[in-house]
Amino acid sequence: MLLNRILSWAGCLATLLGAVCTSLGWDPENIILLNSGALLYLVWSIRVREWSLVLVNGGLLAIYLFGAILRF
Repeated sequence: MLLNRILSWAGCLATLLGAVCTSLGWDPENIILLNSGALLYLVWSIRVREWSLVLVNGGLLAIYLFGAILRF
C-alpha cells in the first residue's frame, strides 16, 4: 500500500511544518500546512479504517477551516 504510506508521511510532514510556521508566526503558511496535514491524515485514516483518527482529523480540519474563515 504505497499510497497509504505516502499519505501518512505527507500528513506528518505538513503537520510538523505547520507547527514550525505557527511557532515562527508565519501566516498564512501555518494555516495552509496544518489544514493540508489534517486533510492528508483524514484521507489516510479513512483508507485504513482507523475511526478514532477519522474523528480526530475530521475535527481538527473543521476547527482549522473555521479559524481560517474567521481570519480571512
